[in-house]
Amino acid sequence: MDPFQALIFGIVEGLSEFLPISSTGHLMLTQQLLGIPSSEFVKTFEIAIQLGAILAIVALYPRRLLMERATIQRIATAFVPTALLGTLLYPIIKSVFQEDVWIVLVSLFLGGVVLIFFERFTANRQTWTTTQMPYTTALLIGIFQSIAFIPGVSRSGATIVGSMLLGMEKTEAVEFSFLLAVPTMAAATGYDTLKHINAFTAANLLPLFIGFITSFVVAMVAVKYFLKFVSTHSFASFGAYRVVLALLMAAIFYL
Repeated sequence: MDPFQALIFGIVEGLSEFLPISSTGHLMLTQQLLGIPSSEFVKTFEIAIQLGAILAIVALYPRRLLMERATIQRIATAFVPTALLGTLLYPIIKSVFQEDVWIVLVSLFLGGVVLIFFERFTANRQTWTTTQMPYTTALLIGIFQSIAFIPGVSRSGATIVGSMLLGMEKTEAVEFSFLLAVPTMAAATGYDTLKHINAFTAANLLPLFIGFITSFVVAMVAVKYFLKFVSTHSFASFGAYRVVLALLMAAIFYL
């Protein structure tokens, strides 16, 4: 992977990590479009640069992550299902899910359909804020997040949809998905890096640094604009984007 390719990956990751469009799916499609062969380094690189985007959340929400006890407790509760299932399913995630572009396209399409319509079923349910949320609700949101082990589903999308279906206010649901990403992606990055530390060589450090920094900067901007957008718009446009992207990529790869 050369520095220019790493820059592209960083931009894609920073833009897609917190939008309900699947960063993992977009990174896999980017790899295919750039013609980069699959390898242990590429798989780990795609996870590692997600940490750059996650650090953008730490920079934007330091008080809520470090000092707001009620929020910290609910983040920890929601993280439990992902931690347990991620540990159990790690071999399948790496060997099956992250090798099949078809899974990504189907997940993008179906997730897009869900985003187009789901807000019709949540209009009268939005009552909880993060600090008011029952712990059982936080646990269920964590289970929703775990669906995103399937590439193309979108971690943020699954978390937001689950939160709103369970009664969380829209903007709070979006912010909670940001906050929950911190332990989730930090754990995923740390675990995967330790498992494949030998995949990193001196020649790989520059692309990794470029991808990491780029994803951090782009994510800072994307998060701010995403919050402004969803405060006045529905998620239907993201759903339509996912459907169109899935159909377009299917035509490129399979026709």
